Amino acid sequence: MTALKLTNVNKSFGEVQVLKNINLEVEEGEFVVFVGPSGCGKSTLLRVIAGLEDATSGEVAIGEQVVNLMPPSKRGIAMVFQSYALYPHLNVRGNMTLALKQEKQPKSLIEERVVKASRMLNLEPYIDRYPSELSGGQRQRVAIGRAIVREPKLFLFDEPLSNLDAALRMNTRIEIANLHRQLGASMIYVTHDQTEAMTLADRIVVLRDGRVEQIGSPMELYNDPSNQFVAGFLGSPSMNFFPSDFVHEGGGHTFGVRPEDLNLAEDGALVAKVSHVEQLGADTNVIAQIDDLQITARLFGQHSIEEGQELRFGFKPEKAYHFDRDGLRLRQSNIQGSS
Repeated sequence: MTALKLTNVNKSFGEVQVLKNINLEVEEGEFVVFVGPSGCGKSTLLRVIAGLEDATSGEVAIGEQVVNLMPPSKRGIAMVFQSYALYPHLNVRGNMTLALKQEKQPKSLIEERVVKASRMLNLEPYIDRYPSELSGGQRQRVAIGRAIVREPKLFLFDEPLSNLDAALRMNTRIEIANLHRQLGASMIYVTHDQTEAMTLADRIVVLRDGRVEQIGSPMELYNDPSNQFVAGFLGSPSMNFFPSDFVHEGGGHTFGVRPEDLNLAEDGALVAKVSHVEQLGADTNVIAQIDDLQITARLFGQHSIEEGQELRFGFKPEKAYHFDRDGLRLRQSNIQGSS
């Protein structure tokens, strides 16, 4: 069953078009992540789904119902924002129960849902505390709990972890993944953080300039990007891009190699001068220059490499990705034809 269907959705603010012909179907129970650089339209798209912004044209359907003219409160959605948006004068229980009380739900149902959500999110010890008495991670869990108790058709997350430090982001990311497995609910999650996208999503929607660049599972997009933008956006460190004549004559296109696919080789075709070394313990990132071009190699393990050292790098031909002048992916069969 389809949880969400977007058909030719466009959104403009005055003369500026920020969403351009968006088409997407989200299946029941699916976790879909919108990802892309700042200004790509991902948060605006989420707000259109939520009803906080009106689509200029196109159709938004939640379940079997077209909701374009329906207010947010009637759409069967619950949204978790970047800011926790908790009421400071209400304790955890009060924040979690407020929407249900406004809906005049029975007290027994409210209590049942709050107990279930607080247990699921490990909030039971904090149920009587106020937001000022909670850590950032605990506040975010309360915001998520407030969404859970409503038992919505669709959960919408708008960069919910961006206010947390690195350790809390990882812990809360795991909690959200576990929550999705427990609830089996449909979730749409907006982030600029590719790690969140890769680790949480069943499918990722990559956006750029208001358009969908590619949709697929994390590994589909990582291993089989349809264009140079997707190839460069997913992966940390980012993919290296070279003119084709760096390794052979002619070609006229661009090829890309992921940092982990570059290896030290005495007969390597790429000769680079080391400008910086990042010793990460399990890995070593080597940033080097080939004339004016900067490249990054991710080497497994620990390596004694110094700045200013000249190294040769090689890679297996099958690990290279090729792109035409417009950034579209070239397959091996038509690389020769692009010259």
